[in-house]
Amino acid sequence: MNLSFQLYSARNFTPWNDVLASLSGLGYTQVEGFGGNFVDSAGFRTMLDAHGLSMVSAHFSMDDLENDLEVVLSTANTLGIKSIFCPHLAEAKRPPDAAGWIEFAHQLEGIGEKVRAAGLHFGWHNHEFEFVPLADGSVPMQTILDNAPSIEWEADIAWIARSGADPLDWIVRHGDRITAVHVKDIAAIGQCEDEDGWADVGHGVMDWKHIMSLLRGASVELFVIEHDNPSDYNRFASRSIEAYRTF
Repeated sequence: MNLSFQLYSARNFTPWNDVLASLSGLGYTQVEGFGGNFVDSAGFRTMLDAHGLSMVSAHFSMDDLENDLEVVLSTANTLGIKSIFCPHLAEAKRPPDAAGWIEFAHQLEGIGEKVRAAGLHFGWHNHEFEFVPLADGSVPMQTILDNAPSIEWEADIAWIARSGADPLDWIVRHGDRITAVHVKDIAAIGQCEDEDGWADVGHGVMDWKHIMSLLRGASVELFVIEHDNPSDYNRFASRSIEAYRTF
């Protein structure tokens, strides 16, 4: 399996050189970048190379993709990024109706066309809000997939579960669109409250062995270990890669 580590999980435990050194020591060979890694792209690439790591994918904001795409593509080129994912949409910018989500999907489709023209992959990374039905019963994630037919999907399985939707159903119906997956876990009720209710992979309530059995039949090319707010990133990184190897 093609395994990576989302560096957002370690944002509170810098300096980055130390983080990359520890990840390499644990057996990771790839990382997924985010905005905090792009201030000095050339310098960050030097650190990656020094620790035998590659940044095969990264998250770039909608604002950057719409307004500074040339900078995004230059950053990707410097860091060796092959897949770009738009990771989020601020609550104030989320459309209130299906028509708005259709328009948003068309924006993503347009961005994807430009990114692919530069030789890279492009897709959307979900949170929970895309699975909350609108007043007319439509589901934003379905609207995105239907109206941006050429973009890929980096499926954050735990966020789907947190929304109340069934991630297995989405995997079965749209496995051909899922090219990357965020592998993270949800803590049992009342546990890990200081970590926003997230758990180390394999130490929560998600049935990752079963989930992985379905994902192996999908189009997934990359699995990304993530925790949105670990209290100890090294503990999380270590226990999660150990659990992943058993799936």
